[in-house]
Amino acid sequence: MKNLGSLSGILGLTGVALGAFGAHALKESLLAHGTLDVWETGVRYHLVHAVALLALAASPARAAGNAGMDWRICAGRAWAIGVVLFSGSLYGYALGGPHFLVFLTPLGGLTLLFGWVAVIVQFATGTGSVTPDGN
Repeated sequence: MKNLGSLSGILGLTGVALGAFGAHALKESLLAHGTLDVWETGVRYHLVHAVALLALAASPARAAGNAGMDWRICAGRAWAIGVVLFSGSLYGYALGGPHFLVFLTPLGGLTLLFGWVAVIVQFATGTGSVTPDGN
């Protein structure tokens, strides 16, 4: 799960950087526009999904002989796309971007939710477990 681990690192790095940027360089501007809370919401979801992706990347490999789909890949991709759409649209909106960005936020939220459904499927079907019997 090297790619998922790398992706979690990228999300973590950018989440921390954007959080610091908003808290320091942009704070006055965001306060003046009343969008500091919007920025902080974007950062919160960004970082939560970076950590979740790291945990997913570190989860045990599929059991030997289990040919089922690896839903972790679907979850990781969904979370990455979801962060871009959800958090990215909030960042853009907070910075005074075009109003249509607010329509991307729910799409990003649905994409994040799909990632969590993929995690449920991964572990409910036993494809995310350590042993072949799913325990």
